[in-house]
Amino acid sequence: MSTFATIHTMEEIDSFITENELAFIYITMPNCSVCHGLLPQIEVIFKQFPNIATRQINAAEVQEIAGRFEIFTAPVLLLFVDGKEYLREARIVQTAKLETQVKRLYENFYGN
Repeated sequence: MSTFATIHTMEEIDSFITENELAFIYITMPNCSVCHGLLPQIEVIFKQFPNIATRQINAAEVQEIAGRFEIFTAPVLLLFVDGKEYLREARIVQTAKLETQVKRLYENFYGN
């Protein structure tokens, strides 16, 4: 069971991105073994950054997401800063590199 809450509509996605200074979205597909294997690792990383709001989205359920964010594979990890896409990783994600990038952003944003 994921600790990232699930979003079910494009309206929820838009609101989530707009309402959070730092918003992270994990986009998955139901039969994607990489998606399911990577998610627990990503959740561990984001537990270090409590001010980053996190959600996951099933792209098979919210099919409009593919066109909106130009999604061609899964998983896709998107980090938004003040509503603008800041970071994008897809399919094969280097977790150490991702963690370093997010940490740098977080420290610059919150001065930690």
